[in-house]
Amino acid sequence: MFDESAPEAWKLRYGTETPDLPELEQFLTHRSVRHFSGREIPESTAAGLVAAAQSAATSSNLQLWSVVSVQDASRRQTVAQLCGNQQQVVDCGWFFAFLADIHRIRTAAHAVGFEADGLDYTEFFTMAVIDAALAAERMVCAAEALGMGICYIGGLRNDPEGIKNLLHLPEGTFGVFGLCIGWPSEPMTAEIKPRLAQESVWFREQYEESPSVAEYDERMRGFYESQKMKGDVTWSQRSGRRVGSGYLTGREVLKEWLHKQGFLRR
Repeated sequence: MFDESAPEAWKLRYGTETPDLPELEQFLTHRSVRHFSGREIPESTAAGLVAAAQSAATSSNLQLWSVVSVQDASRRQTVAQLCGNQQQVVDCGWFFAFLADIHRIRTAAHAVGFEADGLDYTEFFTMAVIDAALAAERMVCAAEALGMGICYIGGLRNDPEGIKNLLHLPEGTFGVFGLCIGWPSEPMTAEIKPRLAQESVWFREQYEESPSVAEYDERMRGFYESQKMKGDVTWSQRSGRRVGSGYLTGREVLKEWLHKQGFLRR
C-alpha cells in the first residue's frame, strides 16, 4: 500500500538519518487514510479483523470491550453526522465503533451470584478504555498487513447520547472511538506526518520534567506548508489552542454522561 522503506519513513518521522533498523516498514509507514475506493471487503475478512482484535492483550482476560459495525447506508450517514460530518465514515468499506464495555462482565457476574461492585471504580473504566484501544490497534495492524487503510474517528465522542441511542448501547458501555477500514483510493496522496523526536517522548530511567519541542515546531513548519497550511503557526500554538476548553466539540459533557451511563461512580 505504501512504498517508503523503513529508513525513508524514519527520516520523514524524525528528520534524521535512520539508525540500524530491522525491517519495520509496515509500522513506520502508517498514516491515516481518508479517501477510500468502492472495493468491497467481504464479511469473512471483517471476521478475521475482529479475530485479530480479540487476539490483543486484555487485562485479566476480562475483555472489557466490544465493537459495533455499522454497514447500513442510512445509519452510516447518521454516524457520520454525529461524528462531525466526516466523509470517510460514509465511504469506508467497514466502520467499527469500539466500546468500553463493563455491561457484559457485570451481567455475567450477576448471573453467578457476584455483586460486581468494583466496576463502579475508575480503575475498571480505565481498563475498559485500554482494552478497547489495544484491540483496535491490533485490528489496524492486521488491516494494514492486508494492504488496507484506516482512520480513527475520535468524533464518535462528540455526541455520546446520540451514539448511544443509534447503537442501542446499554448502561455500562461507551463509544470510545470509531474506526474506518477500507481500500485506499488511488492515487494515495496522504503523507507520513512527522512525530516528536524520540528524546521528547522516550525518557531514560526517569521523566524529563521540561522536554523541549522547539526542534519539532521548526520541523513541522515544512509539513504544514506542504499541506497548504500556515507554516508560521507552530505545532505548539496549534496544540495549545486544541487543548483549550473551546475545542471540546460537545465532549465537555463526558464526565457527567459517563457517570449516568454507569462509569466512574467511585
